[in-house]
Amino acid sequence: MRKKKLQNESIRLIFGKKIRRLRRDLDWTQEKLAEQAGMHATYIGQIERGQRNVSLDMIASLAKALNCRPELFFEDVDLDKIKIKSRKKKKT
Repeated sequence: MRKKKLQNESIRLIFGKKIRRLRRDLDWTQEKLAEQAGMHATYIGQIERGQRNVSLDMIASLAKALNCRPELFFEDVDLDKIKIKSRKKKKT
């Protein structure tokens, strides 16, 4: 299977697609992954759709549940070609 370089997508969506692929490779439902990772199934769905900015703790929980190293989630990412949502600076 040829690895496809992901580009012009948000890092959240790329991450979510990777989680979905790994979950499906295990033939797991979102509910099963949520149970294994200690999360709610709704949250897993939001991650997979790129709607959540996942914390490092959640990334570690997902990696443990999926029995993989966290860097696997980002192996196809080309930082020069993705959209990174910047945080707006607060006015003081």
